[in-house]
Amino acid sequence: MHTEDDTWVCRSCENEEPRDSQAEAAMATQDGQRDDGAPAVADATQGSAETMQEPCRADDCDSDRAYYEVMPKPGGSYEVRLFTCVECGHKWRES
Repeated sequence: MHTEDDTWVCRSCENEEPRDSQAEAAMATQDGQRDDGAPAVADATQGSAETMQEPCRADDCDSDRAYYEVMPKPGGSYEVRLFTCVECGHKWRES
């Protein structure tokens, strides 16, 4: 959400709500907090030597190769494929 004058506006659905100064005063902000960077997260495709021909979905990348890993979906009915572009590192998944 973002503010437009005295209104909160959702970036996804454009829903609008009036601003409430008392509620906003109680909100936590990022002011004064330090940024330690992104948390360390295990990357399923990290260190993978297997690539496949898959066009990168990043707007500014023309690569047609990606590292991939197939993971079973809970329930076993189908699987999820995780991709990482070999050129720019953009990540996406298909299920």
